[in-house]
Amino acid sequence: MRAWLPAVTLGFALGGFFDGVLLHQILQWHHLLSLVPGMDDLRLQILWDGYFHAAMYAVALVGLVAVWRHRSVIGADPRRRLWAMLPVGFGLWHGIDAVLSHWVLGIHRIRDDSPVPLLWDAGWLIGFGILPAAAGLYVAMGPRGPEGRVGGITAALLALTVGMGIWAAQPPGDGRLASVVFRKDLTDAQIRDRLTATGAAILWQDAALSLAVVDMPAGGAWRLYGQGALLVAGGGLPAGCLGWRRT
Repeated sequence: MRAWLPAVTLGFALGGFFDGVLLHQILQWHHLLSLVPGMDDLRLQILWDGYFHAAMYAVALVGLVAVWRHRSVIGADPRRRLWAMLPVGFGLWHGIDAVLSHWVLGIHRIRDDSPVPLLWDAGWLIGFGILPAAAGLYVAMGPRGPEGRVGGITAALLALTVGMGIWAAQPPGDGRLASVVFRKDLTDAQIRDRLTATGAAILWQDAALSLAVVDMPAGGAWRLYGQGALLVAGGGLPAGCLGWRRT
């Protein structure tokens, strides 16, 4: 059993990354603390998403070290001790997230804007929690089959992961519009001056001065990072949160 725990830990971290990248960043259905009172500032929401991802990196590191330490045992039967237990950890993450984050603490739901959030919570728990965990346990404890099956599944999952990563990094279709989050210490006048210096035209700005939607000249979005931007989405840039390393 001890040889399975490293793979479960690593799968748990992968489940957290899947949740954060897909739901927090790509689909933007929720943030980690979407439903927490007093967390209306977009900077705080994205900052706590960053803390969440940092925690998942720590869990993944623990899992990788444990896999390395148990490599001789895992290598003797990688199908059952590694590949089968990765989806168990993946499903375990989504089960804990559903019970703790969605229902006990209520800090977010799968879709915060849904009129029936419980339906989304339950569907996500079944599809990404119960089913992967059950499939992993079946492979781990069921009859042995051709090892090539596991290799084929692994290759397919790897290709899917790489493909989704490349797709997620693509910039939005509109090459001019960009959403920009600036540092909190900048005043409204400073933000406007810095946007003007890059040739950007402000189309909309929120009341808290934390977020602006601008019309950017082609190739000018990168310059916003030099003007105090923490996060730039759109404007022809690939997806990412490069500016948050400054906080």
